[in-house]
Amino acid sequence: MRAIPVLLFYLLSLFSCRNDHGTDPGKPNILWIVADDLGTDLGCYGEGSVMTPNLDQFATEGTRYTNFFTVTAVCSPSRSTLITGMYPVSIDAHQHRTQFKKPLPDPVKPVTHYFREAGYFTFNSDFRNPQIPGKQDYNFSADDIYDGTHWSACPEGMPFFGQIQIFYPHRPFIRDTLNPVDSENLEIPPYYPDHPLTRKDWAQYLEFIQLLDREFGKVMKELDQAGLLSNTVIFFFGDQGRPHVRAKQFLYDGGINTPLIIRFPDQENKGRPSDQLISNIDIPVTSLYLAGIKIPGHLQGNNVFDDEREYIFAMRDRRDETVDRIRAVRSKQYKYIRNFYPERPYTQFNAYKKFSYPVLTLMEVLNEQGKLSEAQSIFMEANRPPEELYDVLNDPFEINNLANDPESGSILEKYGNVLDEWLKMYDKGTYPEDSSEIRYARELMEKNYRSWMEGIGLDENTGNEELLDYWYEYLGIEE
Repeated sequence: MRAIPVLLFYLLSLFSCRNDHGTDPGKPNILWIVADDLGTDLGCYGEGSVMTPNLDQFATEGTRYTNFFTVTAVCSPSRSTLITGMYPVSIDAHQHRTQFKKPLPDPVKPVTHYFREAGYFTFNSDFRNPQIPGKQDYNFSADDIYDGTHWSACPEGMPFFGQIQIFYPHRPFIRDTLNPVDSENLEIPPYYPDHPLTRKDWAQYLEFIQLLDREFGKVMKELDQAGLLSNTVIFFFGDQGRPHVRAKQFLYDGGINTPLIIRFPDQENKGRPSDQLISNIDIPVTSLYLAGIKIPGHLQGNNVFDDEREYIFAMRDRRDETVDRIRAVRSKQYKYIRNFYPERPYTQFNAYKKFSYPVLTLMEVLNEQGKLSEAQSIFMEANRPPEELYDVLNDPFEINNLANDPESGSILEKYGNVLDEWLKMYDKGTYPEDSSEIRYARELMEKNYRSWMEGIGLDENTGNEELLDYWYEYLGIEE
C-alpha cells in the first residue's frame, strides 16, 4: 500500500462539513470531464489562434500539466485503460474494437467498483443529455459499471465519482460561426504541407475546440449552481490527441499528448504549470488516492502526487481494419519508437481516416507529384524504419530520426532496453491476432466506407484527384 502523504490529509480537511449536495464529510467528489480527440491546442497551452476562455480560467484555478500522455492514440484502448488502471496490452484490450469482447481477467475490474465499495455513487454522463450514458467504448465486456448518468441522481449523503463525456473536437468538425478562426494566421506543423486546404481543416479543428470550451463552461456553471465546486476535485483531459494525419492512431506527440488540468477547492498551487511526466493510466490510481481508497496492488499506474515518472509508454495495434504494432517509450527529452512492421507504410489504408481526413488525400496527391518537403514526405514513404529516436526537447515535431546517428547510439540502446523490460512485464497481447477478428474488421470497414462514400455522391473506387476535388468544394477552397 502506498504511503498517504500530507496532501491527502490537507484535501480531506477541505471537506470537514456537509455541503449543499449532502455528501459525506471527508470524502470529496471526484469528477472527470473528458474531451474526445483533443490536442494541447488551448489558449492556456499557448495556442494564440483559439478562444478558450472557460478552460483558460479553469487553468488559473488548477494545475496545468504539459507532459500528459495517453497510452494509445485511439479511444477504445485508451478508455479501457482509464476505467481499469491497466495497460490495454495487459488485459487483451489493445485492439481497436473487436467482434467478441472478453471479460476482464482476474483480479481486474472497473475502478468504479472500488469507489462503490467505498460508499461512492458512480455515473457516466453525456454532456448533451444527462439522462443518457456518456461514451464508454471499452474493449471488454462488463456489467454494472456505473450507478447512473448524472450527479443529480446521487443519493443524499453520498459522494460521487463521475465522468462527463464531451464528444468535441472529434470529427466531423462543427464550425464556430460566432468566432471563426482566420486560417491565414495559423502556425501549421511542418510535417503538413502549408496549403489552403490544410489551413482550412486546421482552422475548423480549432473552431470546434472553441465549441468544446463553451460546453465545458456550461458544465462548470452547473456545478457552481449545484454548490459542488467547493467539494469536488475536477480533472479535465482528453482521451487522446489530435484527430489529424500523423496524430490520431500514431505515437507521435500529436496523437498522445493532450491537456490535463486538475482543480482542487482552494488549492495552494492553483494557476501553476507543471512539466511532470504523467500517463493517463495514472488518472484512476490518483483518483482513488484522492478519495482515500486503498490502491489495489495489481493496478499499473502511479499516484501523481506520490510517484514521479521517468518514462511513459504508448502502444498502437490494429486500428479498425488496419493491422499494426508499434510501441514507444518517452521521457521528458527523448522518445523511442519501435515499428514491428517496418515493411509496411505508415499510411496503410484505413477507411475512417481516408474518408475523414482531407489532408491525407492532399498529401497523397502532392507526394505523387513530388511536391512535399523532406519533412512531409517521411510519413508517405513505402516503408518505415524499425526504430525511431527523437530529441523531443530540441525536435518537438519529431522529424529528425536519430536512430542511425552514431553519436546517439548509447541513447538508442538505453531506450531500447527500457522498452524491452516494459514489454516483458506488461505486453501480454496475443500476436498475431485471431484472423477472424481481422476479417470481421476488414469487412465491416469496407461496408462502412462504401456507405460513407455513397453518402457524399462518390464510391469506394474514387481516386485521389476526385476525392480531393470533393474536399476543395466541401471546405470552400478555390483550386
